Formats: sequence, structure tokens, C-alpha cells
Amino acid sequence: MNSNEIRDLFNRIAPVYDQLNRSLSLGQHKIWKLMTVKWSGAKPGDRCLDVCCGSGDIALLLAERVGQMGAVTGVDFAVEQLAIAGQRNPAITWVEGDALALPFADASFDAVTMGYGLRNVTDIPQALKELYRVLKPGATAAVLDFNHTQNPLVKAFQNWYLEAIVVSTATRFGMTDEYAYIAPSLERFPTGETQVNLAKQVGFSTVTHYPIAGGTMGVLVAQK
Repeated sequence: MNSNEIRDLFNRIAPVYDQLNRSLSLGQHKIWKLMTVKWSGAKPGDRCLDVCCGSGDIALLLAERVGQMGAVTGVDFAVEQLAIAGQRNPAITWVEGDALALPFADASFDAVTMGYGLRNVTDIPQALKELYRVLKPGATAAVLDFNHTQNPLVKAFQNWYLEAIVVSTATRFGMTDEYAYIAPSLERFPTGETQVNLAKQVGFSTVTHYPIAGGTMGVLVAQK
């Protein structure tokens, strides 16, 4: 898919996105997002950015963490997702923007998160470069996504889960084609080890990829 097709897809699924995520993860997705926020190092009073914020889950968790003295911005290129996010918390700054050309100055944020966005950008190194650019020196980016595992048992489970659970559930919402894209996008997605190398290549100093949820998901943690 090109970037316009990806944006259109996320605009189409916006009305059912949150409900489907809850169903498909058996409610576990919030735990994974809390782990991501924790690994970002966000603390009270910080200025934080959530890239590919979608309907705002991680940005809302960041807002709880930084408190009233902090500030959170969520950025996404799907305006329908941003419209839903804005209704959930008008105090967060919601910005329409591209993860490959973030509309923020260098070294603007104390922590950056990204949930299920890196797999969908058309240029992963450029997206990582933008995360690096907008972070303050010493700050951390935490990137949550499916894990492109090399473990045959985990891979077999992922394939079964995507076909039997994800696509089947999406079909009941009339979103078969929109969610069938996940399996091929995961196949193209770099492994955790490759993500670590890519992050180091754009300048991050300390990088670790943590497999979570039995290895089906992963969080890339990269410090500038």
C-alpha cells in the first residue's frame, strides 16, 4: 500500500477501531500500551509526543503520567481517527501530520511513543530518523507493534490468530479487507534485531527490542 491508501484505510476503520482492538486483544492491548508508556520514560511535567496516535489510547496514558504540569501531543495523518481522539480528551493537542515529516522542531519532546504505526509507514528508517530528530538529547522513544518473530511456534500461533480471530472478527464489523492487511504487513516488517540496527543507524545510542505477549508483540526502546 502507498501512504494515501494506508491513510484511507485508517480513516475507514476509525468508527470501530477501539471496539475491535478491545475484542481482538481480549483487553490486553491496554497493558501493552502501559508498558510502552513506562519504557518511554515519561514523567510528571514532561512534554511528550505520541506518533500515529490513532484514536488516542497511548496519548491518554501519557497524559495521565505527565499530569497537569506536563503536555501531550498526538499526531496522525488519519483525520477521522483524530476526530475521535479529540472527543476523548480535548486537553491533549491533536495534530494532523505525517510520521515521515513530523511538524515539530528538533529536540522538542522529553519522550516519544508510537503504537502500531512503524509497521504501516512507507519508509521505516525515515520514521525512526524523525523520532530521533524531535527527541531531546538523552530522551527515549518507545515503539509498540506486532513482533516479526523467527520462532516457528510463535509464528504459527500468530498466523492462526490473524486468520481465525482477527479477520473473522473484523468480518463481523464489515471490515474484512481492512484487517486482512495485517498479515502481509507483518511479513514485511523488520525483526526486532533489524529494528535495533536501523535505530542505531539513525543515531540512537542505546537500543533494545523487548518481545512481549509471548513474543507476539514487541516494544522497541531507543534512547537518543
